Amino acid sequence: MARRILSDAQWAIIEPYCLGKSADPGQTGGDPRLFVEAVLWIVRTGAQWRELPVEFGKWNSVFKRFRRWVNADAFHRMFKDLASDADLEYGNRPISTTCRAR
Repeated sequence: MARRILSDAQWAIIEPYCLGKSADPGQTGGDPRLFVEAVLWIVRTGAQWRELPVEFGKWNSVFKRFRRWVNADAFHRMFKDLASDADLEYGNRPISTTCRAR
């Protein structure tokens, strides 16, 4: 089983942006948290979709769901809203405090 990277707190923030909730019209996909974990696995490893571990489901089904989310701008909305509340603590430090000059 692949290591999961989303904590419950992170999932609570991401979940409202997910497509396929029970209130949404049409058929809903399987576990949305597992799907997001699959997408994060692809991003983290840089692997091809065909290399997706079986525990995330059939790679082609996960890829098709990913394309539906992309076409619906789900990821764009998610990242846009989450980025507006970004913690830039590390980005505001002077360079001299984060790396040593040689």
